[in-house]
Amino acid sequence: MQATILQIEDNEEIGSWLSEFLTDKGYKVIWLNSGMPASEHVTAADLIILDIMLPGLDGYTIGQRLKSKHPDKPILMLTARSSIEDKLQGLSFADDYMTKPYHPDELAARIQILLRRSGAITNDIVEVGHLRVDQKANRIINTNTNKDIILTGKQFHIFMYLLDHSNQILTQAQIYEAVWEEPYIKGDRTLMVHIRHLREKIEINPGQPQIIDTIRGIGYRLNQ
Repeated sequence: MQATILQIEDNEEIGSWLSEFLTDKGYKVIWLNSGMPASEHVTAADLIILDIMLPGLDGYTIGQRLKSKHPDKPILMLTARSSIEDKLQGLSFADDYMTKPYHPDELAARIQILLRRSGAITNDIVEVGHLRVDQKANRIINTNTNKDIILTGKQFHIFMYLLDHSNQILTQAQIYEAVWEEPYIKGDRTLMVHIRHLREKIEINPGQPQIIDTIRGIGYRLNQ
C-alpha cells in the first residue's frame, strides 16, 4: 500500500526537492506552501512533514491544531530551527524533530519508523541484502540458502534496532543503551563482540561486511 505524505514547506527549492525525493521513494505527496489549507488534506495523509517558518500561522500552531484533531497522525518537524527550546516546543506535540541540513537517508529511515509505528505500513517482510526479515514472525532468512538464521536474544535485539534505524549512523552508546537498557561505559567492548558474532551469522563475508558498516570512532550503520 502506497503511503501518503502531507508536506508543508514554503521554500520552493527545498519543497520541490523534497517532494521529488519522497515520490522517488514510492510515496504519494501532497505539497502545501502554507499550513492554512492543511485541514482539508490531513485525513488523506498517513504522515505530516511540517516546517516551522511558514507564512501566516507558524508550524507550531498548525502542528498543535492538526495533532489535537488527528492525534493518530504522525508529525515530523523538519526545520532549520535547532535550539533546544525549539526542539522541546516541537516535540511537545510532534512525533519526531529533524533539523536542516539533514541526510536524505536518515530522513527516509525516520519516515519509515513513524509509518510503521502508526500502522500505515503493514508489510511485515523487509529485504536487507540477501536477508528476508519477517518482522511479524521474528524470523531472518538467508535467501541464498533459504534457511533461517538463528540469533541469540541480544543479537536479534541489536539487529532489529539497527533495522529500525536503517541507513542511519548510530553511536555505540545509543545501541548499547537501547539493547541493554543501562548506561554505556566508554571503552566497553561488549557491543563490539556481539556485532562481530552477529556479522558471522548474517554477512556473506564477515571480514568485508555489506549489511552492518562500522563507522570508525562513532558506531554502526545498517544498510538497506
